[in-house]
Amino acid sequence: MSARCEVTIKAAAGAPMSVFERYLSVWVFLCIVAGITAGQLAPALFQAIGRLEIARVNLPVGLLIWVMIIPMLVKVDFGALHEVRQHVRGIGVTLFVNWLVKPFSMAFLGWLFVRNVFAPWLPADQLDSYIAGLILLAAAPCTAMVFVWSRLSNGDPLFTLSQVALNDTIMVFSFAPLVGLLLGISSITVPWATLLTSVVLYIVIPVVIAQLWRRSLLAGGQAAFDAAMAKVGPWSITALLATLVLLFAFQGEAILRQPLVIGLLAVPILIQVFFNSALAYWLNRRLGEKHEVACPSALIGASNFFELAVAAAISLFGFESGAALATVVGVLIEVPVMLLVVKVVNATKGWYEARPV
Repeated sequence: MSARCEVTIKAAAGAPMSVFERYLSVWVFLCIVAGITAGQLAPALFQAIGRLEIARVNLPVGLLIWVMIIPMLVKVDFGALHEVRQHVRGIGVTLFVNWLVKPFSMAFLGWLFVRNVFAPWLPADQLDSYIAGLILLAAAPCTAMVFVWSRLSNGDPLFTLSQVALNDTIMVFSFAPLVGLLLGISSITVPWATLLTSVVLYIVIPVVIAQLWRRSLLAGGQAAFDAAMAKVGPWSITALLATLVLLFAFQGEAILRQPLVIGLLAVPILIQVFFNSALAYWLNRRLGEKHEVACPSALIGASNFFELAVAAAISLFGFESGAALATVVGVLIEVPVMLLVVKVVNATKGWYEARPV
């Protein structure tokens, strides 16, 4: 194992779950209340913020997204890509579930629930937008929080690191085509220019900046890297919460009219989480992979890179869109649901390690 990998494993996989992360759902709920209240009290202010954009990119949100994404990408060591050969079966399951099952299953669940089962209780003019948000949420696997889930399930930190690096590499090239394909299949107009701009702004540029920053920090040794990660760690969550306040300031009127929307949108997301995590966990067991590999393999397929999803939804469809709201529902339920999945994989270790029938 390289020294660089050891630094990343200690800094990311070994880091305790922060107060911000553990109570993320509480903060999101408070942001919903704060955003809706602020939007009702000062609508002109938020309309002015909404107009601060260039080429359909809102400048305040663009800055917040960078503050959100870049610190977590600093933790990713693309030099760990060569480690994937150590667990070919686990990596194979991860790639299969993350890229061939998860996005397509979410597109199906969106069609099933949003366009059919729940359609009578949802605003008709937002149905396509809700589905688009769900697709964006499922199109990018988790990057940062998966280190936390892996640690809580005693997952192999080197495997976790290598699968995150591989997923992020694939995401740079596959996010736009995959989203475009699924939106097209769902009969939703694909704004290709805006989609490609979002990929450059929220994936390519942040990855380049993060890796240059990472290299600079590592030049000062592990202590400097650890100190910097501890200092910038809260930036991501703080920027996310600020973005959510803005989003709910715009969404407030629609939510007050139909508060049931958030609960209905949570249903396909919950089904997707449990389905994909169970599938990956079972496939790893059938293939004879170790439990400490199966856990992070299952957990990365269950969770989402919701920061990217929120950013892309706002860029593609706007603050007041159903797509933006759908991605935020994913943020709202992420922590409690993933902690439940972690509890399940820990509790079933004995079953997992028994010989499959």
